[in-house]
Amino acid sequence: MSWFNLSQPDAGRREPEGAAAAATARRRRSRRIWLGVTLAVLLTALIAGMAAWRARQGHDAGPSWAPRPREVGGLRAIATSSTTGYSLYTAHGPVGFLPGVDLGATTPGRQPGELAITAGDYRRWLNEMGWFGIRAVRIYTIHPPAFYNSLAAYDRAHPGAPIYLVQGVYLPNDIYLQKGDLYDPVATATFRQELRDASAAVHGTLVRAPRRGRASGRWTADVSQWTAGWIIGVEWDPAAVASTDRRNRDAPAVIGRYFRSTPTATPTERWIAARMNDIAAAEASSGWTVPIAFANWPAADPLHHPNEPNPREDSVAVDADHVLPTPNWPGGTFASYHVYPYYPDFLRYQPSLQHFMVDGHLDPYAAYLRALQLHHRGVMPVMITEFGVPSSLGSAHTGTLGRSQGDHPERDAMQADAQMLREIHDLGLAGGFIFEWTDEWYKKTWNTQLHQLPLERVELWHDPFTNEQYFGLVATDPLGTGPAPAVIYRNAAAPAAGAGDIREVTAWTDESYIHLAVRFARSPTGTLTVGLDTGAGITGPPPGSGDRDADYALVLDLARRTGQAWVADRLDPDPIDYAPIPAGARPAAQGGWRPLELVTDKPWLLPVTHRQTAMEFNDAGLLRYGYWTPGRPGYSNLALWHLDGTALSLRIPWAMAGISDPSSHQALVPLGMGRATSVTIKGIGITIASDGGPVQAVGTVRWHDWQSVRYRERIKPGAAAVRSAFAAVSGTRR
Repeated sequence: MSWFNLSQPDAGRREPEGAAAAATARRRRSRRIWLGVTLAVLLTALIAGMAAWRARQGHDAGPSWAPRPREVGGLRAIATSSTTGYSLYTAHGPVGFLPGVDLGATTPGRQPGELAITAGDYRRWLNEMGWFGIRAVRIYTIHPPAFYNSLAAYDRAHPGAPIYLVQGVYLPNDIYLQKGDLYDPVATATFRQELRDASAAVHGTLVRAPRRGRASGRWTADVSQWTAGWIIGVEWDPAAVASTDRRNRDAPAVIGRYFRSTPTATPTERWIAARMNDIAAAEASSGWTVPIAFANWPAADPLHHPNEPNPREDSVAVDADHVLPTPNWPGGTFASYHVYPYYPDFLRYQPSLQHFMVDGHLDPYAAYLRALQLHHRGVMPVMITEFGVPSSLGSAHTGTLGRSQGDHPERDAMQADAQMLREIHDLGLAGGFIFEWTDEWYKKTWNTQLHQLPLERVELWHDPFTNEQYFGLVATDPLGTGPAPAVIYRNAAAPAAGAGDIREVTAWTDESYIHLAVRFARSPTGTLTVGLDTGAGITGPPPGSGDRDADYALVLDLARRTGQAWVADRLDPDPIDYAPIPAGARPAAQGGWRPLELVTDKPWLLPVTHRQTAMEFNDAGLLRYGYWTPGRPGYSNLALWHLDGTALSLRIPWAMAGISDPSSHQALVPLGMGRATSVTIKGIGITIASDGGPVQAVGTVRWHDWQSVRYRERIKPGAAAVRSAFAAVSGTRR
């Protein structure tokens, strides 16, 4: 029987003599209709409400991750760590693997100390993290109150699928680097206060007055029930560690109420033990205990890497096994490492790492993770709290299994992150955190930072050559600061052969690229050379062109859809990063020109195998064909040109044109032997030559200086692989 029936004849058509009976029937029918409608609406609302409730509880995606704190040793604990592993206490039982993402402290155009992230940013990001299935977010320092407010609101709205917090505490200054001494009184006192403030922020009791470079305000959101761990400190600098140990040989052992140093602890490890005790004391005063760790990385790990070619990267050891909790701290500790598959070089050269099999293939990265795990086995679990590969055009190191430090399409980078997350989980480690949530423009890297002058403005542009700026799961694409696209060349004459076919050239810029749109009278064929004249050097004609000067040249093979960027030899940036470049390390210049490359590794003599390694380069000047509109067929974030009939579209990274800072019109001038300077230019002259024909000057690209930026966010292609990996390692369904 149906709830209601709308097929009955209209009552107004009944015969008059049955009017009373008809009216009665009409009323009954109306009641049945409205009853049916009401019940249907209520049923729909009930179903929708149940679905929403189930989604909030996490039931649709698997078991509930709602926090279930327990009392341990007189303190509340949402998580503990012991010699046998890590445990996060949830509604469906203890969880032994914490999968998460690292979140920075800034947005494009700003330095971290400017604290530019808004409450709206935090809310949007947390919702997107929830879509990914991310179970924890790690931050490196105290964020503004809006972060903790947003996290608490999100977790209350998603009780069965909250996002847990791993709170970091960064050394608030570089005194320990400047003085080479962690025990410096100012460095120690400042960090101790930062630890106390961080604990108060997590518990919603902090009040801080404004001060440059740090978060301020009133923290009122208590997120302690979702705080799954602490990681204090930094990637320890080997030189500063060695200096600290040398200066403080007589530093006393630490026997704190909550943490202690072991008899074999170094002075650096004793200092860290005291700081771990400080943060534990602050947490215990609030009635909580939770696993506490300190940050570390392979350059300061406790393992010996005899075939590491760079002595600095195996010169010191900071061992978490030497910093242990006392019985008064049931929260325990864990070893936290930032481990990437491309650095240091021992990952490629250490013989003992080259024979470890994972899923039927050799994997030195997995071998190193297992070595860390074995070192700490029986003492504490290990979390890999940074890992990933960047989707940048430039690369800075060659990685194992093709996982280099850059030169990855976005989809491939996301796939690599997903594979490593699964690998970390399957090896039995305690957690894995993908680095990082969003691309960050202010980051620097060793093989481009000396090309970026002035370096203090680097956050104002997004350099595709700088890999460190492209680790995010979320892209931050530049939108440009103006001026609007401008026609820099127009030819209304009848079409002629060669470069005379060019009808119009339009140019515009954004914070990453110079854009050129070239319209031809007929579809071009053969080879096209685009010359770029910055005025920073007096050079000869580019390869395949006529006789007009240029500093950089883009040579496009239109038929094969390939291309290469060239740089005049005297403007070659590679000797800025390594000089002198050994003879034979790369082909000789051709007519005063050479392919535009980045140095990715220096030549080394390996200590154990005594093999001389070759100097390595990344072909940053490779001109890939494709489209850069996300979602379009043929899309690639690495694509730099495409040809549609008579329309050529080209985007040129600023560094590919020799610009050291586009926001202030600075062009790079290499001086040799590791030195460079910059000059102010007015614009970039553009020339075009076709098939070795005469060079045609088509105009000058001009733009305004800028002090602020515009950008938009988007989740990178390949997100499904990362989402699936988070589901797999957290026991949920997607």
